Amino acid sequence: MKEKDAIDLLRKSGCSSKVIEHCQAVAVYAREIAMDIRICSLEKKAQVKIDIDLVYIGGLLHDIGRSRTYSISHAVEGAKIAIENGLDEKLINIIERHIGAGIPEEEAAALGLPAKDYIPLTLEEKVVAHADNLISGTRRGSVDEQIAGLRKKQLDEKIIQRIIELNNEICALRC
Repeated sequence: MKEKDAIDLLRKSGCSSKVIEHCQAVAVYAREIAMDIRICSLEKKAQVKIDIDLVYIGGLLHDIGRSRTYSISHAVEGAKIAIENGLDEKLINIIERHIGAGIPEEEAAALGLPAKDYIPLTLEEKVVAHADNLISGTRRGSVDEQIAGLRKKQLDEKIIQRIIELNNEICALRC
């Protein structure tokens, strides 16, 4: 899928211009992170494999479910839209698993999501989730700013800890 196709799909699905702008910001940042990881991997001869195009398109489409809802279930709705449009399973997984730093099955049911694991598994899924965590609207923030904001909102400490752990994992892969 090409960038234009992804943006057309966001529009066709009914995403607002603000959602599309956010998705574009996440995609650009996620691609930047992925490129850093690839370069660092080559320098360290670590052979980390990352599909930069998948990260970019996944970043563009991660919030497609916001065309149907602004609740936490936007990830599930987004995955449905992706399936309805015949998208690749790798993109579907990025869309479905991008929320926070992932939600385990036991927490998903309590949040009203279908009972399944929403933890990002692949490096591409993790990079998109991480970039999304650090973009508010179109503004990039630090993980410290985001954590402070989440604590101010009194978000569950388990969720905050997963965001910190994902940040640490991604940062360790960057030079």
